[in-house]
Amino acid sequence: MEMIQNAYHMLFAGAVLVLAVLVIFSVIRSVLGPGTADRIIAVNMVGTMIITIIAILSVYLDENYLVDICLIYAMISFLGVVVLCKVYTGVYLQKKSRKADMEAIEDNVEPQAERTEEEI
Repeated sequence: MEMIQNAYHMLFAGAVLVLAVLVIFSVIRSVLGPGTADRIIAVNMVGTMIITIIAILSVYLDENYLVDICLIYAMISFLGVVVLCKVYTGVYLQKKSRKADMEAIEDNVEPQAERTEEEI
C-alpha cells in the first residue's frame, strides 16, 4: 500500500513540475505574443494551469480548503478574462471606426481637390 502511495506522490510531484514549466512558457507567450488575442489566451491558460496545480496540491497534501481556494481562483480568473476581452473588443471597435472615419475623410478630400484644379 505504501508503494502505491509513493507512486502517487511521485506522479503528483511530476505533474506539478510539468505544469509549473508550462506556466512559465505561457507567461513568456503572454509577454511576447504577436497579437492581443494571443496574450489574452495565454493569460487564460496560466489561470487554468494554476487552478490545476492548486487542485493537485489539494490531493497531494490532503487539504480540503485548497479546493475552495481553487474555485475562488477560477471565478476571479474567469472575470479577469471577460474584462480583458471586453477591453480588447472596445479598443478593436474604436480602431475600426477610426479607420472608417479616415477613409471617409480621404474620400471627401479627393473630389474637392479635383474640383479646385478644374476650377482654376
